[in-house]
Amino acid sequence: MSPLRVSVLAYPGCFASEVYGVPDLLTMAAHVTAAQGRTEPSYETSVVSPRRRVHAVGGARVDVSAVRPADVLIVPGFDLPPTLDPDTALAGLAPELAVIRDRAAEGSAVVSICVGAFLLAEAGMLQGREATTSWLYADRLARRHPDVRVRAESLVVTDRGVTTTAAFSAMYDFALRFVRDHDGPRAARATARVALLDDTRSTQSPYVDTNLLPATGHAFAATVMRRLDQNLAARYDLPALAREFGVSTRTLLRRFGAETGRTPLAYLHGARVRRAVHLLETTDRTVAAIAADVGYRDPGTFAGIFTRHTGRRPSVHRATSRTEPPPEGGSSRP
Repeated sequence: MSPLRVSVLAYPGCFASEVYGVPDLLTMAAHVTAAQGRTEPSYETSVVSPRRRVHAVGGARVDVSAVRPADVLIVPGFDLPPTLDPDTALAGLAPELAVIRDRAAEGSAVVSICVGAFLLAEAGMLQGREATTSWLYADRLARRHPDVRVRAESLVVTDRGVTTTAAFSAMYDFALRFVRDHDGPRAARATARVALLDDTRSTQSPYVDTNLLPATGHAFAATVMRRLDQNLAARYDLPALAREFGVSTRTLLRRFGAETGRTPLAYLHGARVRRAVHLLETTDRTVAAIAADVGYRDPGTFAGIFTRHTGRRPSVHRATSRTEPPPEGGSSRP
């Protein structure tokens, strides 16, 4: 079989690490498959650009070759501070948008890393598709492109030949899935071990820090979310919540969904899991006690919801994520 042709599209202001991250991991995977007996290379990687010279964010020069046919085109992310309008960041990238459209029209699978999703959306690749990006920018992507179904909790989303990933290190989650699909699970597991990568995570929810999320201007949903955050352990009662805000349940669901893309209950589960993650990492309370603290009477129900959100059972998350004992004077087992 001929090797898969994987091109990375470099452009001014992109992150150099996201240009080279996937090709480097594919190089490791090639060594792994060679050790496992494969005689032909699996991948042929290149860094391409419609420009003769490209400098990444910070001024680092990226050596590029001319755009060429490829089986997979990867679009890295760029520096997008919270105060920067995406229009400013995307200005002047018309040649890159044309490359994305052309490669897709020729049958290439298209992949974005982190906020590279904004380029895919500008190129029309995400219209009517599900997609993800960094949790920090998911709301901005959804508001800028309401025709995109943004799955803010997902690490990697593939929809009809277009793949998007969450922030930075999610490029490795994509690369490992890519290796698994093309070289098999044994090669993917071995590559993950060589590179010291976690190949078991399935969501970015545990990494969300609500203190870093920018204000969205969605006053109604923000007020509802604040009410839910302040009463995590209370039983979820949609009719009572609607009465508190002076609307019908239908109106509450419609307005909250329009502003956030999800239901209040889905938000509440995520908020409870984030609180549970903090308690697991910083206290020695039992899993059952933490489940009760965040509103779940049944530890089994809590464990199932926690696992769906984080990809790990609560006990496994505690064992792998806590690097130091709980602070002196912190919560103790009841």
